[in-house]
Amino acid sequence: MPGLVALRRFDRSALPGDIAAGLLVAALAIPQALGYAAVAGVPVQVGLYSIPPALLAYAIFGSSRVLFMGPVSTVSVLSGSVVGVLADGDTARAVSLTSSLSIVAGIALIAIGLLRLGWVAQFLSEPIVTGFVTGLVVLIVAGEIPSLLGLPAPSGALLDRLWAIALSVGRAQPTTVLVGAAALVLLFGGSKLAPRLPWSLLAIAGGILASHLLGLRAAGVAVVGTVPDGLPLPTLPRIALADLPNLITGGFALAAVGIAEGLAAATTFAPKGKDDRLRDDAEFIANGAGDIASGIFGGMGVGGSLSKTAAVVRSGGSSQVFGIAAAVVAMLVLVFAAGLLTPLPKAALSAVVVHAVWGLVHPRKFVRYRAIRRNDLFAAIAALIGVLLAGPLNGLLIAIGQSLLGLIYRSMQVNIDEMGKVPGEKAAWGSVANDPARRTVQGICVLRPDGPLFWANSAQVVRRVNQRVERRPGTRAVVLDLEATNQLDTTTAEHLIEFVLDMRARGAEIYLVRVFGNVKGVLQRAGVLDLLGEDRIWHSISAGVKAAKSDLVERRRYEQTGGEDYWDPYEEAAEDLLLGDEGPERIFTREVNTADAGPGAGFEEFLGELAAVDGHSSLDLGMDDPYDAPAPGGSPRTPDAVPPSLSVPLPAQSSPAGTGGPGEPNGHGEPNGHGGRAGQDGPGGHGGRHGKKHH
Repeated sequence: MPGLVALRRFDRSALPGDIAAGLLVAALAIPQALGYAAVAGVPVQVGLYSIPPALLAYAIFGSSRVLFMGPVSTVSVLSGSVVGVLADGDTARAVSLTSSLSIVAGIALIAIGLLRLGWVAQFLSEPIVTGFVTGLVVLIVAGEIPSLLGLPAPSGALLDRLWAIALSVGRAQPTTVLVGAAALVLLFGGSKLAPRLPWSLLAIAGGILASHLLGLRAAGVAVVGTVPDGLPLPTLPRIALADLPNLITGGFALAAVGIAEGLAAATTFAPKGKDDRLRDDAEFIANGAGDIASGIFGGMGVGGSLSKTAAVVRSGGSSQVFGIAAAVVAMLVLVFAAGLLTPLPKAALSAVVVHAVWGLVHPRKFVRYRAIRRNDLFAAIAALIGVLLAGPLNGLLIAIGQSLLGLIYRSMQVNIDEMGKVPGEKAAWGSVANDPARRTVQGICVLRPDGPLFWANSAQVVRRVNQRVERRPGTRAVVLDLEATNQLDTTTAEHLIEFVLDMRARGAEIYLVRVFGNVKGVLQRAGVLDLLGEDRIWHSISAGVKAAKSDLVERRRYEQTGGEDYWDPYEEAAEDLLLGDEGPERIFTREVNTADAGPGAGFEEFLGELAAVDGHSSLDLGMDDPYDAPAPGGSPRTPDAVPPSLSVPLPAQSSPAGTGGPGEPNGHGEPNGHGGRAGQDGPGGHGGRHGKKHH
């Protein structure tokens, strides 16, 4: 309970600021709660019932010191859209469904917090949420127009209701129109002139005062009516079993929408001290506790409010003591002042509702989506139209389905980049398409999928890799970069096995580079590594290409000897045309056994031959060059300063019969002999084709 721990460490010197912040935010929250209750399609007192339990629950469980938890516009709009379909005009049923929806949302949030699955709150993309919320606002505003005009509310689809309103405009109640228009001017105009003033409270107070002084009810203006005094008692709402699927769907939607705004507000005003870190899992649990507490006390779904949290910070609030103070004010209103709301004109309350949800519409976002990515614009418009035509609940399902389709579509768009060595860089590789100057290697095709491989796209990715290889005639090795893949599955592993076998049938070997540990584990369990061999997995592209070059040279020489496994360590160094390297940098291939690497004339003779052919004395050992590192004591290494790993005492000559060194129990001979033409098996293993060589 992070909030309870923070309250125990409360600094009493901050009490005046917290009480002032509590009074101010209560003045903002109470009138808006009345409007949000109307948005949710329930009596106004339901909004008031939500404030105290939500604030007190968050004060105990929340990790933010300044977040305001209570009724918010997005949750209210969504709740009203779900309940309106199910309640069918029954007020008592609407109240029960609203409280049930809040409890379901709370249970979902607590479960997500305990399981640490907070990423699900971000599943719906911003364009889809924007279109969905815009559609809800259109529905809410259309629903409030009859109240602003003093007309009966029509039923049916959105277009049918708008058409009915248009036909009955001539029968609008003039006094009601004046009250509604005056409230709208006060709210929108006042917010522009003095944004920090509680204009919703002033509109509510002005409407009540005008109703008393001018006798608006007698003039035909509809009023809120009787609002019961007193605090609500905790109780569990009764629901029909048939409503449960819709409540679960709507509850998860409420949870996602509520926590999204709450996390945004909590993160924006998060404390900077290391002891006051914002805890995401605690925020899910705290928001869920607020929803459950509100539902049990007959309230509606709640969430963290960005605007009210900002008001708390501006007014000097520094701990959840402000929330306790605001909860006390709300309870005092319920006990002593609820009856004052009876003469409130419904037109004034509708104006508060319109003003509250109007800020959720952002036309500039649609323009921005069009400028950045047209698909985002189409997603937003599709979500908007889905809500308007199919209704809120079906519109929500359309939005979720749209997100799923978008995710699948994006995951299928994996391009295959052919990689080339960056000129002037030691080990840097990049896409050839981005820079044609990057050099490829003849006979070796280096490919990189730019997205992760998984069961849905692996067949398509492997097919595209095959197409890339076919564009490179004479390819005898394929280096596949799996850096973008951090997870792997059985289906993908099977496709990789088919790919390896297909390439081998064409005479090409596969090398995998930049393979993550968990991916390597799946490859091991699926048998891919057994098929490839451990020497076909490398940590970098450069290492993989070097291994492929070495294997290609070995294969070529093996083929040239007619299948005889013979290597001449003193063969004259010559340019290896198979590798196809161009430009001033040329690669020379020379097999050097361990004896040549000793501090003797053999190794120096080899360097002299290399310099005579190439004009340079650089040597690529097929590994990190040991001469790049300084020798002990800081002086540069020389060819005679051979690293200990290469200085192995050996017989001066190969054994006459070409016998390999003593074999290890499981296979290869130890590197203390040079295998001859007819290398014989050592005890416990075999000597290898040409002994154990060191480059």
